[in-house]
Amino acid sequence: MLPMIVFAAIAGASPVKGSPAASGVEVDPPKASVHEAASDVRFSTPHIKVTAWDLADQTDVHNELVSKREWLLMPRVAAFELSLNVLAVEETLTGRGVVFVRKAPLPHARSDKRPDFKVVAGRPHVLKVLENSYPCEKIEYSGGAVGRHRALMAAERKWRACVPGRDGLLLSNTWGDRARDAHLNEKFMLREIEVAAEIGVDVVQIDDGWQKGRSANSSVANGKGVWNGYWAADPQFWDVDPVRFPNGLGTLAAAAKGRGVSLGLWFGPDSSDNASNWERDADLLLRYWREFGVRHYKIDSMKSTSELALKRQRSLFDKVLKETGGDVTFDLDVTAEIRPGYFGLPEIGPVFVENRYSDWGKYWPHQTLRNLWSLSEVVDPVRLRMEFLNLERNVDKYKDDPLAPSKWTPDAVFASVMVASPLAWFELSGLSDKSVAALKPIVSKWKRERDRIHSGVVFPVGAKPDGNSWTGFVVEAADGNGGYAILFRCGAESADWSLDLGGYMNPVSSLEVLAGDGTASLGGSRLSVSVPSKLGYVWVKLEK
Repeated sequence: MLPMIVFAAIAGASPVKGSPAASGVEVDPPKASVHEAASDVRFSTPHIKVTAWDLADQTDVHNELVSKREWLLMPRVAAFELSLNVLAVEETLTGRGVVFVRKAPLPHARSDKRPDFKVVAGRPHVLKVLENSYPCEKIEYSGGAVGRHRALMAAERKWRACVPGRDGLLLSNTWGDRARDAHLNEKFMLREIEVAAEIGVDVVQIDDGWQKGRSANSSVANGKGVWNGYWAADPQFWDVDPVRFPNGLGTLAAAAKGRGVSLGLWFGPDSSDNASNWERDADLLLRYWREFGVRHYKIDSMKSTSELALKRQRSLFDKVLKETGGDVTFDLDVTAEIRPGYFGLPEIGPVFVENRYSDWGKYWPHQTLRNLWSLSEVVDPVRLRMEFLNLERNVDKYKDDPLAPSKWTPDAVFASVMVASPLAWFELSGLSDKSVAALKPIVSKWKRERDRIHSGVVFPVGAKPDGNSWTGFVVEAADGNGGYAILFRCGAESADWSLDLGGYMNPVSSLEVLAGDGTASLGGSRLSVSVPSKLGYVWVKLEK
């Protein structure tokens, strides 16, 4: 008989009181509390594997966002401590284990620098959950890596449920073409809304520049903009710019509603004096929700440099979520600064992962795919806002690069992020007719299937994307009746590839190619695909 795992009680490790209900509303917000004592998890078998995921944010300067480490334990190995957010410990002979998630900012961004875990190899092996200021959840699983992934994703859906019509939407943002706020005015935004409706974009988000005050990033700030202390700089900083938008946001909101599109805004919470103005910030966001129906805010410039600041920032989001009944979604930017990251505030909405620009020759679709693929092993993909760009811009910046953005097709680059919350990181009105025509069919098909995709479990499959391999995702549908495969040839030499679906979903007997330039067939549990062109893809729907 195989040995059993012996789990000790873990102080503070069970789900925190008041964790979000299905609505995503934080009624009784969790408060960081010091664990009463370090607690032990003991394993009665000597054959234990420890897996750690080291995550990175501040993606303006970090491109490799996930590093994975593994240890096979043996007695008399020196004990070691770990500071990180996600750790799994598994019996290698049974596939049973436990995964721990520290619901906290990444270690570099914490005020409390005490480590999270200590591994003591011996007879028995012991994992100690160390005390610090942040709650830790314990998630038991069976079935090895696949079972661990299912259990972790189920836990994350308890923190923030994926609500159709609120989560996983296609959002555009006016900043991605590097014009910054130079083009912003009512006429420009009315054209953005018009093109959004044609493509099928759900939310048109106006980035920095809609407001009366000028930030440090403004194209017209001339070095005099601010990046904090907004209320002190100008009590009317967050009023709508009367020159750019003489009719306020009312005209735009009405135009968007008439075309079936929502309006979103960029916003920078005031971090001065440990976010002491959080209530004023919350009231402002609630006012724009009530007056103009703004339900999607990109949260930028925020600084969470102390426990008090983070507590107040949580209170800001919780107040808005509570008073709107969970109707508002926040995209928390992690491209710079000290911020809550992937697990600091998982209840409030997606993480705005990166903002690459082809203007600087710094954007490659396969690298964004790599970051999504890597993060999706430990972060629910619908909680990741992932970008795709206008591929026809800055072609000259890449010269003969075989992985240049222009080598991809618009539908393929959209497909590369559609298991996440997609971000059209460009001015919609700058797209050519050809690009609009290429995006419309796949966006339409995706919108018909996305609720089933986002309610399922997304598994990264194939090789970690490097521009020269087969890679992609398999989606196990929540209804147990098949799911999807979205597979990318990237730069692989062979046009043919196959994958055993047996570990990811119940047996399937039929398939339909929804998009892409490839073909697919089933042989038992094995899915075989062929994609004729490099950087091509195939999107397959699988059913019993």
